Amino acid sequence: MSAPTSPPPPHARALWNRLTAGQLGLPLFIVAVAVVTGLVEPRFWSIDNLLNLSRQVAPLMILVAGQVFAVIAGGLDLSIAAVLALSSVVGILALKEVGMIGGIAVMLATGLGIGLVNGLIIVRFKVSPLIVTLGMLSIARGLSLLVTGGLPLYDVPGPMVDRLGYGAVLGVPVPALAALVALLFGAFLLRYTVFGRYVYAIGSSSTAAHNSGVDVGRTTVLVYVLCGGMAGLAGVVLTSWVSAAQPLAAQGLELQSLAAVVVGGVALTGGSGTMLQAFYGALILGMLSNVLNMAGVSSFLQTLLIGVVIVAAVILDQLRRAHR
Repeated sequence: MSAPTSPPPPHARALWNRLTAGQLGLPLFIVAVAVVTGLVEPRFWSIDNLLNLSRQVAPLMILVAGQVFAVIAGGLDLSIAAVLALSSVVGILALKEVGMIGGIAVMLATGLGIGLVNGLIIVRFKVSPLIVTLGMLSIARGLSLLVTGGLPLYDVPGPMVDRLGYGAVLGVPVPALAALVALLFGAFLLRYTVFGRYVYAIGSSSTAAHNSGVDVGRTTVLVYVLCGGMAGLAGVVLTSWVSAAQPLAAQGLELQSLAAVVVGGVALTGGSGTMLQAFYGALILGMLSNVLNMAGVSSFLQTLLIGVVIVAAVILDQLRRAHR
């Protein structure tokens, strides 16, 4: 009879638990992908490409900073990309009357307002967030097309493009700084505030949270207001970067934001996850898109590959949870 296999030492078990929990696995994966990509395509590590990557991924990072709240709370927001486009369009149209600062404020207010509407409908009528935000996606996108006639608006002030779209602070692009602020703000809310604890509680069990004294309705509304606000901020960043407000801007970015959350390891069932995990997921998707663009891969194949990554991430997440 063979001798029984001795259990792994405690430090080995702890390392394995951290790897499977994504605390080390995703950072190591990101580093590995970056190294391999740099060897295959040396241009990846060029300063110009890294700066471009930081600007390219900034809108997605900002949307993810809102989407993760909705997912942890047991819901999701499919309207954020369309809200981004509508906020951008409305803000640029308002520029002539209220100036650049006023136009930016209008973009943020539009996002916050639509988020408030989403939250109130979900809470007041007890409708699934999937249905409400899917409907709002069509409404926001339709309004963007109606008010612009389906054409981009190029009346973006030069200072907005120079300072926000292509400006930098200590060498760091302003869009990247905006994304970093959004992520840090979201991380602070999740980890250090009562609101954050309530979000986790609702995602774990809204009934138990209600019985524990949590105002489930108000917290849920605030979650979607936050999603809308992040969409408005992403609209400011994207409009400044591309120098135009496009009614069809950011198409598919709502699914990419959801994919980033899943790829990062945040549970779609709600009640668990961190902002850091969502950041890792967004970074992976951003790097993947950047590399595929540099390799000249068609947008159609890119869509297919991103879908494969999403499905693989969901399967791996389920396997990881089954072996806990």
